[in-house]
Amino acid sequence: MEAMVKKYQQRFRKFKDEIDRWDELQVRLISQFQNVSSIIGRVQLLQDPKNFGSLAGMDGIVDALLGKQMESLQLSFSSIKKTMEELGNIVRSMEKINRDGKQLVKGGSNQPSMKQLQQRVGLKPSLEDCLNGLMLLCNMHRSEAQDLSSLQQLLVDQPNIRKEEVEFIFETILVGEA
Repeated sequence: MEAMVKKYQQRFRKFKDEIDRWDELQVRLISQFQNVSSIIGRVQLLQDPKNFGSLAGMDGIVDALLGKQMESLQLSFSSIKKTMEELGNIVRSMEKINRDGKQLVKGGSNQPSMKQLQQRVGLKPSLEDCLNGLMLLCNMHRSEAQDLSSLQQLLVDQPNIRKEEVEFIFETILVGEA
């Protein structure tokens, strides 16, 4: 039993490494989201000609600035997508660690009884504690990843306006000013 508990402790260490990686990616995701919010705020400011002061008379300045902001926005969305994929990879890794942990108990030649699963070896946790702990951590991160996926879908879907329509609106507004 003690050897099996040590194997579970190894899995928890791997799981802890994945959680640390998750935390790093979550900090990165928050930063990326803040960048996207800032760009969207700048785009709104760039739509008002009063914000250009003496630069307003320069040909193409508004289009150039808006174009650069849209490029930055696209790059930021690509970075968010990559970070989300990495978070998904962590969840899959956690699920594998959890499956391997269950397999450790089921796959042995002498499967432990319920009493053995609940037996503690000194201060070490029982096998049941190990199994339940891995499952709980896995479920928590899977749930959070699903929430992040929903947020990503919201970011992708809103506003759900084709680029051509946005360009048409800008052209219509800018032509009306000339």
